[in-house]
Amino acid sequence: MRKPPHVIEIFLNPGEFYFGDRDIRIRTILGSCVSITLWHPKLLIGGMCHYMLPNRQARGSKLADGKYADEALWLLFEEIRRSGTAIEDYEVKLFGGGNMFQRLVNVGQRHIGLKNADAGRSLLKHHGLRLASEDLGGAGHRTVIFDIWSGHVWVRQLAPKCVGDD
Repeated sequence: MRKPPHVIEIFLNPGEFYFGDRDIRIRTILGSCVSITLWHPKLLIGGMCHYMLPNRQARGSKLADGKYADEALWLLFEEIRRSGTAIEDYEVKLFGGGNMFQRLVNVGQRHIGLKNADAGRSLLKHHGLRLASEDLGGAGHRTVIFDIWSGHVWVRQLAPKCVGDD
């Protein structure tokens, strides 16, 4: 697909999501956080979320918060519902869950990045969605770029540099 003449660039901070059309490019930077992308290949619409934690421990608020995997996915589902499309028509991809503090993790302990990745996989499976691709785990952060006009997701992972590494 050809890049549209006037691309609107959206940058997602942690806890944010965006759903748009073929003129949109969504970017984010992930460490231990995870992003889910949803893309409708016929209508060229889709969205991405950037969640920080698998779920909310205390359920004090009734408003959905994109910081949590289950609520971020629900917010994207609401956008899909508003668009009049069906979730099963979307291509789904999952990214992130890196270990940002490799030296601080005890052997055998699961870091928050892996917990976030597991939460994303589990939620997608629960909703009957199959992953088209994923890039999860490892060390360091990722830059993620999602072009809604094509459905392509570009990922670049950079390992953390320790003091003294040259």
